[in-house]
Amino acid sequence: MNNKQLEEQMIENYKREEHMMILVFAQWCINHDLDPAELYHRAYPDQPNNAALQQALELTVPKEEAGEVPDDTLFGVLSLFGNEELAFIVTQEIEKRPRDKR
Repeated sequence: MNNKQLEEQMIENYKREEHMMILVFAQWCINHDLDPAELYHRAYPDQPNNAALQQALELTVPKEEAGEVPDDTLFGVLSLFGNEELAFIVTQEIEKRPRDKR
């Protein structure tokens, strides 16, 4: 494998992992009755609609059918991709929960 192929493979891996992060975020939102697009827009108000988020929304399932996405898991994947702004918005939403559901 030459350098160009290796670079392309690394880029594809990053994109695939980024899509997984977005899917985790979207499913977490669905599981907590939150609008992923609205939270994303609050975190990044200057960015246009996120096509990857729209694609991820098509892959989410109703919260009744979904497995739990722990808050720590979401924070972990957000931090891997440097999404501090989005993590801040998620933290705000967690703080709104009743104490017994945190």
